[in-house]
Amino acid sequence: MFPLHDDNPTTIKPIVTIVLIVICILVWLATMGQLQTSVLSLGAIPAVITGEKQLAPEFYLVPSWMTVVTSMFMHGGWMHLIGNMLYLWIFGNNVEDSMGHTKFLVFYITCGLIALLAHMVGDTGSTVPMVGASGAISGVLGAYLLLYPHARVLVAVPIVIIITLRLPAGIVLAFWFVLQIFNSVLANGSPDSGVAWGAHIGGFVAGMILIPFFKDSSHRLFTPKH
Repeated sequence: MFPLHDDNPTTIKPIVTIVLIVICILVWLATMGQLQTSVLSLGAIPAVITGEKQLAPEFYLVPSWMTVVTSMFMHGGWMHLIGNMLYLWIFGNNVEDSMGHTKFLVFYITCGLIALLAHMVGDTGSTVPMVGASGAISGVLGAYLLLYPHARVLVAVPIVIIITLRLPAGIVLAFWFVLQIFNSVLANGSPDSGVAWGAHIGGFVAGMILIPFFKDSSHRLFTPKH
C-alpha cells in the first residue's frame, strides 16, 4: 500500500520538513548528471567510515565522517527520491508539529545516524554506498505511529486495479514496519542487498524510542481518535 495523504492537521507551518524536501530535490538535480561519482563521493560507505578502506583520490570530496550526513540527502533515482519525499511530506509535518522546528531537525538527523549504525552493524567492511533519507524518515514514521495511531491515512492499494482506502495510521505504519523486517529476513540482513533494510528498521525503532523525549508536553502519545 502507498500512502497518499493523511487527515491530521497541523498547528504550525512545517518549515523544516519543507526545507529538507527542497534540499533533497536540489541535491538530486545537482548530482543526477554524475550520479555514480556523486554516490561514491557523498554516500556512506561502511568500510570507508570505519577506516578499513580508502576512497580513490578522484572520489574524495568530503571527509568520510561527513558522509554520514551527506548520504541522507542523496538518492539513487527518481523513484527513490519521490517515494521518500512523499513519506516525509505526509508524516513529517505532524511530527514536526509535535516538537517544534529545532527539535525536529535534531530528531531527524539523530534517527538518520542511528539508522546508518543499524545498517553498518551487519558488515562494517561493506564497500557498497548507502544513500537516501529513508533511515531518517523511518524515524519519523516510528514517531508518528506512537503519536497519531488513530489518524486516518488515504492509501492506494494495487489489487488487479488500484483502489484507495482510508486506514488508521497504526495499521499503515505497522504494515510498513513488518514489511521491512520481512524483506530484511529475505535478504539475510545483508547490507549489500540493494536496499538498506536494517537502516529502515533501526530508524523506525529509534523514532519510537526518542519521541517521548522530543515531543512537547502539550502533545500526547497515542492521541485518541477525533
